[in-house]
Formats: sequence, C-alpha cells, structure tokens
Amino acid sequence: MRALLRTLAPFAVPAALLAAAFAFVFYSAALPASLAGLKVYGPYIVFALGATLATGFNRGRAVFALLALVIAYAAQQAWLRQGLDAFPARAVYAGLTVLAPAFLALLAVLPERGTFNRHGVVRLSIIVALGAFTAWVVAAGQSEIADWAYQKFLDPAPFSAGRIPQLGIAVIAVSVLAAMAAALITRSAVAAALAGAIVAFAIAAHVPAASVTFSIFTMAAELMVAIAVLQDTFRMAFRDELTGIPSRRALNEQLAALGNRYAIAMVDVDHFKNFNDTYGHDLGDQVLKMVGARIARVGGGGKAFRYGGEEFTVLFPGKDAEDAIPHLEALREEIESYRMALRGTDRPARTKRAKRQRGGWRGKNAVSVTVSIGVAERDGRRGTPQAVIEAADRALYRAKEKGRNRLSR
Repeated sequence: MRALLRTLAPFAVPAALLAAAFAFVFYSAALPASLAGLKVYGPYIVFALGATLATGFNRGRAVFALLALVIAYAAQQAWLRQGLDAFPARAVYAGLTVLAPAFLALLAVLPERGTFNRHGVVRLSIIVALGAFTAWVVAAGQSEIADWAYQKFLDPAPFSAGRIPQLGIAVIAVSVLAAMAAALITRSAVAAALAGAIVAFAIAAHVPAASVTFSIFTMAAELMVAIAVLQDTFRMAFRDELTGIPSRRALNEQLAALGNRYAIAMVDVDHFKNFNDTYGHDLGDQVLKMVGARIARVGGGGKAFRYGGEEFTVLFPGKDAEDAIPHLEALREEIESYRMALRGTDRPARTKRAKRQRGGWRGKNAVSVTVSIGVAERDGRRGTPQAVIEAADRALYRAKEKGRNRLSR
C-alpha cells in the first residue's frame, strides 16, 4: 500500500485541483459580482504569476506549458465563444484539441533544459510553428485540412459523442498516457502536472463556448504547472538526487524538531573507495542507490537521510538505542545478503580472484557490499542532536576498527 501511495503521490495535486475546478464551476453562479473579472482575466493572471515563478527557477518546461495554455485560452476567447458554426472557429478548435495536448505531452517526456538557451528557442519555435500553421489554415481557407481533422474513424459512442474531433480524442488519450508514464519514470512533479493539465484542457475543450468553464479549467491547469515548479524545487533542495531519499538539508531540519528522546544511527558503506576504484563510479552509484533504498525501508519508525558520500543517517524519534538496534541489524544483514549482477562493462579491467571479506564479496559475475553502523541516543551526557551524531560517528569508527560489517554503540 505504501508503495502504491508513493507511486500515485505526484498526481495528488492535479487530482485535487481538478476536483476544485469542478466545484468552482458548479458554484460559479453564486460567486459575488466583484469576482466576475476573475472568470475572464484569471488565466492571464495565473499565467503571469506562474511564468514568473518558473522563469525564476529556470524551469523551461513549465514556462512553455503555461505559454501554450494561455494561448489556447486566448484563442477560445477570440474564436470559440460564439460557437463552432463558422469555418474559422471549427479550424481553430480542431487545432487546439489536436496540437495543444500533443505539445504538453512532448514537454512531459522531454528532459528539463532551462528557458533562455537553444533548447528554449526550439520549444518556443514549436509553439510559433503550431500557431502559424493554424493561422494559415484559417486565413487560406484550407477546409479540406479541417474536414480531415473532423472525420470519424469510429462510429459507435462514445467516440461519436461530444464536440471534440475523434482525432483530438485520440491525441488527448495518448498524450495523457505519455505524460503519466513520464511522471512515473522520472518522478517529476512537472510531468505529473502536465498530465493533469491535459485532462483539464480536455474538459475545458469539451464545452468550447462556455467561457466560465474554459476559464476555470485553464486556471486549474496553469496552477498545476505552477505548483509543480515549487514541488520540483523542494525535491531538489531536500531530496538527494542519486538515491531519492531526503538530503542533509532535510536532516538538519528534522534535527531541529526532535524531542527529548531519540536515537541516531550513522551508516557507512565499507571499502567504498576501493569498490569505486575496482568497478567504476557507475556501479558505485548503483550500490549507493541500493543501500539508500534499503535504508529508506528500515523498520522501527526510522527516517533515512543521505549524510554525504557513502554515509547515511537514520533518525529514530521517540526511541532509544535498544529499540533501534534490532532494526539496524536487520538492515545490515539485508544489505550484506544482496547480490548485484555484473554485466560485461561492469567488470574490472584486471581479472581478480573472487574473494569474500568483511567489506563485501567480489567475483566475476556478482558483487555485494556491507555496511558498518554506529548508533547513539540522547542522554544526560549528550543533550543535543549534534552531540548524538558525534557519538554515533565514534561508534561507527569502532565498528570499522573491529572488522567492519557490524554494529557498534
């Protein structure tokens, strides 16, 4: 269940904003007249705020997603409010429902490259090209292109229901799936927000002449992207990029909030420098990821952090050392028993005999590592978190002096 919740966590904010948008539309008639302007100018205001935020943090994907959304809203205001009877409105509507979701999905699967650079120029050029193409279709009266976009590929409902062309429905569906896959693979809040933004845009586009609905769901989509910028920035500041567990900055904040009873463990990968020298930094990074993933699952209410290099910290709020030791021993044994298969490119250049030592088992086809652990608790002699960390560090050195792959206190 915890794994499922972690998987779905990036989509929590988009889902909440979608629910809020539905509620806002339902009760929009009851809003005071003083807020009437927000229904019209709200998307422009949210765009300005979100784009400023995204530019400040150099989140290019968010900047261009917000730009695409506000252009789509401006097009709706200019062309779609009177319905889709006229050719220009039909052509613009087809362009929006096909091109906007595809562009948002493209941003979701592309890596973050910033804003004011050649990557930003390329992405801005795509927006300009899509807009220019739609404008050309309208200005040149290219009705055959619009008719092709509106043709029915499948006749049975629900594919024949609603105003969105079937081509647009197919593009929206594929775009949502692509953005969700990107979010799950990269754990990016921006990619998850873009998946939600595509859904919000599809709901808005379903009623193109309803200005209030289109405005509210456009604002919801923009807010998803803007909030995702803050989420990604928070993750970068407080999460270790390699292992995905909280970083030392997050540890410092947790230390400041500890009560009067707690234990702290310092965990260090044995012989890690020698391991890197023998197998290379790529496999060394894989080892750190593996160790970090297992420390993150430590029992007993322990909270894992990457302290730096090959060293990790585990906090046990409300526990003493005796409470923590069984869970730390289980962690040590789990890491010791884990075997990482070697590919051809992982093997050292010079063939060595397989050997087992307290720092890990090494051979031709698999490797393993061990960890040493030092643990200490707050007591009368150690009244601050820093003092407990220093005591845990001394215990860690004792564990190494005694042969490694062991726990000391």
